[in-house]
Amino acid sequence: MKKKDFYALILAGGSGSRLWPLSRALMPKQLLSLNGERSLLQQTVLRALKAFSSSNIVIITNEEHVFEVKNQIKDICNEDKIGVVAEPMGRNTLPAVLVGLDSSKKPEESVFAVFPSDHQVEDEDAWVEDLFIGYDLAKKDWLVTFGIKPHKPETGYGYIKVGPSLKEEGFRVERFVEKPTLEKAKEFLSDGRYYWNSGMFVFEGKLFLQEIEKQQPELWSFWERRKESPLLANYSKFPDISIDYGIMEGAQNVAVVPASFGWDDLGSWEAIYRLGDKDEQGCVIRGDVLALECENSLLFSYGSKLAAVGLKDLIVVQTRDATLVIPKSQVQKVKDVVKALKQKDKHLVEAHLTVRRPWGSYTILEEGEFYKIKRIEVKPGAKLSLQMHYHRSEHWVVVKGTAEVIVEDKVFLLTENQSIDIPKGCKHRLSNPGKVPVEIIEIQSGPYLEEDDIVRFEDIYGRKK
Repeated sequence: MKKKDFYALILAGGSGSRLWPLSRALMPKQLLSLNGERSLLQQTVLRALKAFSSSNIVIITNEEHVFEVKNQIKDICNEDKIGVVAEPMGRNTLPAVLVGLDSSKKPEESVFAVFPSDHQVEDEDAWVEDLFIGYDLAKKDWLVTFGIKPHKPETGYGYIKVGPSLKEEGFRVERFVEKPTLEKAKEFLSDGRYYWNSGMFVFEGKLFLQEIEKQQPELWSFWERRKESPLLANYSKFPDISIDYGIMEGAQNVAVVPASFGWDDLGSWEAIYRLGDKDEQGCVIRGDVLALECENSLLFSYGSKLAAVGLKDLIVVQTRDATLVIPKSQVQKVKDVVKALKQKDKHLVEAHLTVRRPWGSYTILEEGEFYKIKRIEVKPGAKLSLQMHYHRSEHWVVVKGTAEVIVEDKVFLLTENQSIDIPKGCKHRLSNPGKVPVEIIEIQSGPYLEEDDIVRFEDIYGRKK
């Protein structure tokens, strides 16, 4: 039974860099469909609706992802009461939880469940039952976390060592342990008193805020002044700190509920392989793939044809602009690839060739020095911002639908095979007044062609940059 004072805070601001090249900064893993037709975020929201009223669900995400998050919610349900909070920049999980608390009407009188948007849960009914066990413990002044019984010596997770048993189907937490070495992980597995830290929590807002006042006085000062100076306005000043390190590890009254629902953190390509549907050769295949004599490998193609011959125990992920080939045993090194790319090929980390926007999407078809060619799709009734560029001119050709184009003080209505020039420095806007999507080919020319050469004068989506 759903409780009026029980709120869900869904954390959806991560970058998911370990799942590169599919996961990128502008389309991270929680917004992707990795284990089914729905994205991880959509699966999380549908699961949350089993335990919480829609008006008691808040998603905390990055401001770059707000419109995609809202679109994904709209695609799966008609719930317009689900809240979405936009972080202006990433500040780890504790600041995200704090702005989530602030979005509720009476945080001191409510109980909150906090969980990521990118986990897989096998038994959703059991997940709901465990949440309510956590709710009951939280009502008795416990800060509650959920532990996963380890089945292998995992070095990629933090651990929880449990202490005395509690009557309410949980244990007192003896201590939290950072990600261990392989030898330590083997010790934890044989010990039997250690659980993986799932990163899910339940607590009373009042008690949690007391811990913030006690352990994080800098954050507490922002909370106290939030009426005069909103939290998000000061977000850049917040410390970058996790809820585990900032609160849970220093609190005395922490309980752990052993999870009964079956859990996995879809944080690496090894996890995607392990949980995927395998063919007779033990391969997990998605997309346009020709696999010959391959064994125990993950083969994904989101671009052109991928032909693989004689591969064994490999991860191969191909997109239109990048390909990853790595042994399954070394998937943790994907983060090293991302780190290296940030130095030389930053665009390969930030976005795919197709980028979604609140008005539709654009796809980079080709680019070179002083030119770039895009295909732009505008949804019915949508419009781009009124904007101008300092460094580039544009030529638009309509290939589908009817486009309304404003150039300075003139309005043009263009249909298929009609075109228009947008000189450098001119205010302009593209709109779709029709009932079908509009597609145009845009040819940019100039010395600088990046997305930050946009000056917005007016935008129906509230974007400023």
